[in-house]
Amino acid sequence: MKPRHFIDLADIDAATLSHLLAHAARLKKERAAGEFSSPLSHKKLAMIFEKNSTRTRVSFEVAMTELGGHVLSFNGSELQLGRGETVSDTAQVLSRYVDVIMLRCHSHEKLLELAENAAVPVINGLTEYSHPCQILADIMTFEENLGDINGKVIAWVGDGNNVSHSWMQAACLLGAEMRVACPKELAPLPDVEKWARARGAKLTIDTDPKKAVAGAHAVITDTWVSMGDPDAEAQMRLLAPYQVNDQLMRYAHKDAIFLHCLPAHRGEEVTPEVIDGPQSRVFDEAENRLHVQKAILLWCLGVI
Repeated sequence: MKPRHFIDLADIDAATLSHLLAHAARLKKERAAGEFSSPLSHKKLAMIFEKNSTRTRVSFEVAMTELGGHVLSFNGSELQLGRGETVSDTAQVLSRYVDVIMLRCHSHEKLLELAENAAVPVINGLTEYSHPCQILADIMTFEENLGDINGKVIAWVGDGNNVSHSWMQAACLLGAEMRVACPKELAPLPDVEKWARARGAKLTIDTDPKKAVAGAHAVITDTWVSMGDPDAEAQMRLLAPYQVNDQLMRYAHKDAIFLHCLPAHRGEEVTPEVIDGPQSRVFDEAENRLHVQKAILLWCLGVI
């Protein structure tokens, strides 16, 4: 039987996404009540990090441990993956040892190749193309504060990057209106936009942040410069008008929340007054990574 991978939100349907979110909410309540079980007893998770991580690493390790499983964690230089050994061979070897693999890497193609050749589920811990685990935590946080996301307005301000791609996919699946404000040079990839529009998404991609934020229920941004960006100074100049500050937040819905996947650079993409202010939910969002990772692991391994 083909493994149940978690690669991109475009690969799953709305019912599955809602199923994962419902289970994440249940798992959060159980943890708060001190209720733990071990449905993944004797299961092993291999985590491979070609890019540094705080939230992804800790949330997956704690999630697997609290579910009764065991974790093996490697950085990119500790394995032969794509270096002294083909991705295919690494996938086949790891499949003989562990029950699920999480990869956080630069190349989405490498992730796809690993999944194609693995006999166990592969989870996308982040690539330059998408970050689906993060968006589940974002949606969970949104719905805890503002209810069902269907029909709500989500504003993305800044770089049209991997996180924005996954948000565009999620908004399409769950019936939210998605507005992306970014410089033309940093727009989301055309294939992501094409996928969303082909499915009837209510999607706007523009250069005006005020227009995007007007009446929005959530305002979301990300760092302006990611690890490995070749021309950081030019990107910073392009994105300077897209800072999320008090002035911009005033255009949003009165109950709007602010989200950021972290790490954040205060004074660049967001001001301290916003990220540390009453509308910010960034630390709830970070916590929810733990609960959605649990749901993803259980789903990939066929428990839920």
